[in-house]
Amino acid sequence: MSTKITRINQIAIEKPQEVFTSIYHLINYELLKECFDELDGNKATGLDKVTKDMYLMNLDENLNILVDKLKTKSYRPSPARKVSIPRANGKLRELAIANFEDKIVQLAVKKLVEAIFEPKFTNNMLGFRPNKSCHECLKYLNVCIEKRYTNYIIDADIKGYFDNINHELIMKVLEMHIKDSNLLRLIKRFLKVGIMEKGKYITSKYGTPQGSILSPVLANIVMYYGIILYVEEIKKISRGYIEIINYADDMILCFQHKDEAEKTYKLLKKRLKDLGLEFAAGKTRLIEFGRYASENCKKKGKNKPDTFDFLGFTHYCSKSSDGKRFHVKRKTSKKKFKQKVREFKAWIKENRNKPLKEIMATVKKKLIGHFNYYGITDNIDMIAKYHYIVMVLLIKWLNRRSQKKSYRNKGFTIMINFFDLPKPKIKVNIYSITIDFS
Repeated sequence: MSTKITRINQIAIEKPQEVFTSIYHLINYELLKECFDELDGNKATGLDKVTKDMYLMNLDENLNILVDKLKTKSYRPSPARKVSIPRANGKLRELAIANFEDKIVQLAVKKLVEAIFEPKFTNNMLGFRPNKSCHECLKYLNVCIEKRYTNYIIDADIKGYFDNINHELIMKVLEMHIKDSNLLRLIKRFLKVGIMEKGKYITSKYGTPQGSILSPVLANIVMYYGIILYVEEIKKISRGYIEIINYADDMILCFQHKDEAEKTYKLLKKRLKDLGLEFAAGKTRLIEFGRYASENCKKKGKNKPDTFDFLGFTHYCSKSSDGKRFHVKRKTSKKKFKQKVREFKAWIKENRNKPLKEIMATVKKKLIGHFNYYGITDNIDMIAKYHYIVMVLLIKWLNRRSQKKSYRNKGFTIMINFFDLPKPKIKVNIYSITIDFS
């Protein structure tokens, strides 16, 4: 982060009510060059197909022209290219891929906006923030359930959150601490730039498209002022424990008392309606969950407490290994597991005829990535199951290569040992993660 942006961040920390009126000029050559250096050159390209390497060929000239456009207010972002990727439920997630030059400017704007608003966010917001992670979010939730007074959970899902945030609402919350008309105008241009889909230009007064560098911080700002602070006000007048854990558009609410959970749910439905949003039908529910849930289920003649999914894991009530203490445990959710298997199957089928060394290098990366995320406390069985299926699919499709060597079990084992494919292993101890709960 540049020195001047660091200074803005420091002011925002020391003076929470500060309003910034002149920061647009900080989007200069130095900041844009810093953003260029940070961008990943292997990401998908926008409509103009310009890559980072192509932009690098005339970097100084390109950046100087860009700076002039920004100074004269003549810069106009181009429409994004729409792409669709599979979701865990089998449907498609739509992403907006901007041109590389627009990504540079978006990142510069993000740095400015983030420097101002990041210090205001609370510690229960852990999505798309500097030095935060999904595993920290799971740790936060774990403490709320195991160490606090959680007896009920609201598993909340906002319908199309990123797609339905009103642009006027975004600008309204930004204007609480930014009064620089030039910067606000630039952000508004990014919001209204639209996308190209099959040659058709589409724009809307709603949404901050997923895939945009700027979208996560804008979505977090709306979440903070629209939802998080609202729940904080509810907490002040509650008689029991209430907490919200938020990761981007996903959130879990913990409650001590059922009546307060039901009341909060009704209040949040109304709050979302006022914001032009709504809970997803059938996906938001109130369940009994916590240290007394299993005992209460038995009294009601129910086998076991309900579970809930969050960040790709199914959470369920259980006991410690010695059976003496209540524990929340988690395993890879069925939807995510099926998605990951489906993705690997499609990949190996398509790439089976590539050189073996190249195939195995990619398989190794995929396994490492899977174990690094899903290799969390209590989830050894599910990552072992994933590893087994990957091995089955691997030998199946390698043996279908035309005029290539076939593998039997012994030969296959020798081969995977030669390429040093990782074995299932717990990588993250949920109880050793440190996090600020203040």
